[in-house]
Amino acid sequence: MLSFEQALTVVKEKLSEARRSPAIEALPLDRARGRVLAEDVFADRDYPPFHRAIRDGYALRSSDLVSLPAVLERVGQVRAGEHWAGTLEPGQCVEIMTGAPLPEGADAVAMIEHVHERDHQVEVPRFLQPFENVVRRGSEATTGARVLPRGRRLQAAEIGLLAAVGKAQVKTYVEPRIAILPTGDEVVPVESQPEWFQVRNSNAATLSALVTAAGGIPRVIGIAPDRTEELHRLILEGLESDLLLLSGGVSMGKYDLVKEVLSELGAEYYVQGVAIRPGKPLVFGRVGEKFFFGLPGNPVSTFVTFELFARPAIAALGGAEIEAPIFLRARLGRPFKQKHGLTAFMPARVELEDGAPVVRLVGWQGSGDLVGMAAANCLLVVHPEQSELPEGEWMDVLEL
Repeated sequence: MLSFEQALTVVKEKLSEARRSPAIEALPLDRARGRVLAEDVFADRDYPPFHRAIRDGYALRSSDLVSLPAVLERVGQVRAGEHWAGTLEPGQCVEIMTGAPLPEGADAVAMIEHVHERDHQVEVPRFLQPFENVVRRGSEATTGARVLPRGRRLQAAEIGLLAAVGKAQVKTYVEPRIAILPTGDEVVPVESQPEWFQVRNSNAATLSALVTAAGGIPRVIGIAPDRTEELHRLILEGLESDLLLLSGGVSMGKYDLVKEVLSELGAEYYVQGVAIRPGKPLVFGRVGEKFFFGLPGNPVSTFVTFELFARPAIAALGGAEIEAPIFLRARLGRPFKQKHGLTAFMPARVELEDGAPVVRLVGWQGSGDLVGMAAANCLLVVHPEQSELPEGEWMDVLEL
């Protein structure tokens, strides 16, 4: 059985080996958020394109501040969206607003609250370094510099940058199609009234939401019963998509038939069990050119294994870089013990207390407890070597 780190490495390596560029489409910026950039983007001019004031005040020549207080003559005013046409001579200054370009000859801005003005005379009581309170031309990016690399997922900041460099349309990779196939005779449609021994199909709804958030297009292809022939047909249909996510049927029970059917289809298995809790029975492999994950059927197990393994895989299939989950740190709010030798990912809540992040487990009843999962905003990570955990211990957490 692989450790969490080993299993994630296998997933990344196999996807990298088989990596093919997805199809590309051009999108307007208002439709590009969440998509993966399919081209390098370059600055079309210097940014900023001029020396830009970052304070309201007076643009001046720092060399005029030899003896203090220095008295300068105010010869004009400039605001954002305008420019002062003259050249600043020694002993002169120009009133300037935040965002405006520095006049020719000026190299610093004295903040308005630091000076005294009367009758067009401005008294400056302190020295200024060259380009103090100024962002220099080209300091953010020079003409032709790459400002966004291909493979970057486009969020709000990237969309703003694309707009700033004039990219009204941008090339993006087509989102991967992700098939979702829950299994088990006990699973019934969400709109059904289940018998007391049945459960509604929550995993398909959960996975659809997770796939969409990860940058994929979900396609639920039904509920596979615990019968080989129908399971075979539905798995084949799922393998027509870019990735197949199965939930349930991957353990060792008499009616856990997923691995049997996948083997009949010639599956190669790269991961068959991971030393994590929940999610130990995870399966990852490939049939032909298509990858699949067999996620455990318990809802929290499905959620956790998706976040740890399927989310990075969807990113890779969508043209993005494969990134491991990022763990943050928080102090433990309550002590507890655990002795199972696995890496545990436990639903928890992290909140700020006295300015510091504090994490506490939610009251969940195991890997079938969606009520507990919905109360969480993170997963508390407990490593195998951690057994007795005192209050205040710094812990890894995975934000959801």
